[in-house]
Amino acid sequence: MVKHNNVIPNQHFKKKWQFHVKTWFNQPARKVRRRKARDAKAVKAFPRPTAGLLRPIVHGQTLRYQQKRRSGRGFTHDELKEAGVPIKMARSIGISVDHRRRNRSLEGLQENANRLKAYKTNLVLFPRRNRKPRAGDTPREEAEQVGQLKGPIMPRKKEAHKPESVSITDEMKGERAYYRLRLERANKRHLGKRTKRAEEAEAAEKDKAK
Repeated sequence: MVKHNNVIPNQHFKKKWQFHVKTWFNQPARKVRRRKARDAKAVKAFPRPTAGLLRPIVHGQTLRYQQKRRSGRGFTHDELKEAGVPIKMARSIGISVDHRRRNRSLEGLQENANRLKAYKTNLVLFPRRNRKPRAGDTPREEAEQVGQLKGPIMPRKKEAHKPESVSITDEMKGERAYYRLRLERANKRHLGKRTKRAEEAEAAEKDKAK
């Protein structure tokens, strides 16, 4: 609102509106250009996947987003060691590595290690030399039939958490929930006083026994 004895704002937004209108007539051509760029990038990366490297599943930062799971920057050295993947070999077979990240929980370590193991089972390694294939390389006949993977690599599946159903018993119906809550709160509040009182009584009994 306007303060004091000033003019009430009355902007004429319709005046010379044609000078303030922005148009995007190049949008259809941009769409075609982006599609051609994606196709050229896929051809250049063949036979590697178009999505790039394999990423781990991590939790978001801060208290607000820590329950949300997302794709991380790279796997830790411990996760690669648990899955049996050499660190220097990881990047060459399409696995991203992050040397700064640390594992804070055993569950996350096991989950990403299992993700790497599942990736290794579905991995197709093209031999560098057809005459001298290395151990672990896919045979030439099978490698020629494999196409390029388009889309995310091993996409994260959203787990639907269903609440557990419990049959209500007569004991549950007779339970006084509010009374129980008040009682437990009182017990917690008076815990220190009661503990001190018990210690003093025990000490007094020992003095009497002497």
